[in-house]
Amino acid sequence: MTIARIERLAITDSGCNARVFQYIRGSILPNRSKFPEVSRAMKFLQSWRVRKPADDNESVYISEKFGVRSLHIGSDTVQSAMRIARPNDLEVVYTRSMMAFLLFKPEPRNVAMIGLGGGSLAKYVYHSIPEARVTAVEVNPQVVTIARQFFMLPPNDERLNVMVGDGVEFVARKGLRADVLVVDGYDSESQVEALATLPFYRDCARVLGDDGILVVNLWGGDRNFNACVDRLRAAFDGRVLCLPAGKPGNIAAFAFKSAQGEPRWDELTKRARALTPHFGLTFGRFVEEFKVLNPHNADVLLI
Repeated sequence: MTIARIERLAITDSGCNARVFQYIRGSILPNRSKFPEVSRAMKFLQSWRVRKPADDNESVYISEKFGVRSLHIGSDTVQSAMRIARPNDLEVVYTRSMMAFLLFKPEPRNVAMIGLGGGSLAKYVYHSIPEARVTAVEVNPQVVTIARQFFMLPPNDERLNVMVGDGVEFVARKGLRADVLVVDGYDSESQVEALATLPFYRDCARVLGDDGILVVNLWGGDRNFNACVDRLRAAFDGRVLCLPAGKPGNIAAFAFKSAQGEPRWDELTKRARALTPHFGLTFGRFVEEFKVLNPHNADVLLI
C-alpha cells in the first residue's frame, strides 16, 4: 500500500483534513482508532494532540494537519514535528533553543545526538552546518524507519550516520569524541531515567572535546528537574546554563567541558547578530533569555 493510498483512506474515514497513521510490525497503516466521528472532527482539529491507542503504550504513529506532520510515541504528546513545505526547518520551539550552543561553539565538526524523534535536529545540523559530521543514536528502530519515510531524514552518508542503539552504551564507548553532544531522550511518559544519571553525564563529559558542550532537553515541570541540573553541575564542575525553551515548559540545559570565562552581554549580542542571518533562528532572544535562569550582572553572564 502506498503512502498516497493511506492518506486517501484516512481522509475518507475521518471526514476532515486530519490524517493519522500508525506503525505496526514494519508497515505504515491508517490508525483507525484515531478517526473521530463527524461530530468530534472540529474538536480534533483544534488540538495539537491526538489520543494514543488504548491497547499499545509503545505504538509509534504520526498525525498531520494544517501542513504540519507530527510524531507520537506511545502517547498523545507531540514528540517531533515537521512543516511539510519547509522540512529542514525547526518547527518545534524547544529544538530551536537547543541550537543556542552555537553562541559558544559556532563551528562544530562532530555533533552526536541521543534520541532521534523525527530527525529535526539531525536534519537541521546536517543541512545548515555543512562542515559538521552528525551521528544520531535512536533506541527504537520504528522511529528511525518513520523518520526516513515520513520526515525526510536523508540516508546515511559520509556526514550523517543514524544508528539504532542504546544511548548509555554509546557514550560509554572508548575513543568516542564529539564537539557537541545533544541528548533528547523521552519515552511516552517522561525523560528516560538512564539518560539522566550522574554516571551518564560523566560519560558525556568524557567524550566531549576540551571546549565541547552537552545540550540536554529537560522538562521544567518534572519533579526530577532540579536533581537533573544538580547532576549536570556535578559532572561539569558547575559549568551549566539553563535556557527557557518556550511553552509548555521545556528547558534547554548547556553543560560546558571547559571554563567559558564570563561572556559579556555585548559580545554575546554581537555573536547573535552574526549567526542569525545564516541560521534564521532568534539568537538575540536566546541571549536575553539566558538572563532568566542563570547568574549574571549588567555586564556579564556568569558561567
